[in-house]
Amino acid sequence: MADIVNLRQARKQKARDEKMRAAEQNRALHGRSKVEKERDRMIADKSDKFVAGHRREPFGDKDNQNIGPRGGFRMNPMLRAK
Repeated sequence: MADIVNLRQARKQKARDEKMRAAEQNRALHGRSKVEKERDRMIADKSDKFVAGHRREPFGDKDNQNIGPRGGFRMNPMLRAK
């Protein structure tokens, strides 16, 4: 004789299994390992240092009040378009 199957539980288990399969595929396609993330972070830091080393004026020059926090010129608030 066949085993009795609760259709509600079987349907929910099938949905869970399908969701797990989709998540596994997404992890394989889009996930990055810790080593890859660290490598990308190191490359970004190196490029930031390279750009900072080639600036005409040192970053954060406080003598000139028109220099903004990112090194660009700060616009006069009265001249800003509204």
